[in-house]
Amino acid sequence: QVQLVESGGGLVQAGDSLRLSCAASGGTFITYTSAWFRQAPGKEREFVAAIIYNNGLTTYADSVRGRFAISADIAQNTVYLQMNSLRPDDTAVYYCAARSRWTAGPLHIVSEYRFWGQGTQVTVSS
Repeated sequence: QVQLVESGGGLVQAGDSLRLSCAASGGTFITYTSAWFRQAPGKEREFVAAIIYNNGLTTYADSVRGRFAISADIAQNTVYLQMNSLRPDDTAVYYCAARSRWTAGPLHIVSEYRFWGQGTQVTVSS
């Protein structure tokens, strides 16, 4: 049983940077795949980035590629999302998610993830 807690959200200006953290407990981190999703008001939850710890694979949504970076500190059981060059349309609640690394489904699909945090709000002003 994995528990996830996000932190690091806040109010920033366009062009600023922000780093989100997701602290995990209850499992061996390298046996899981982790991801970040986001959800703006009135919209569906959308994929942002994912990382597979055992092989280092990362993947990103087209909208954030080159601006965001997902990484993990295995010793601290924490996954991060470094967000640079933030835009107003990045405003959303950001959620971390995890699934067994043996799950073979697509990385960008919400229903493929078993464990979810409660979310952290990111607001980017213009």
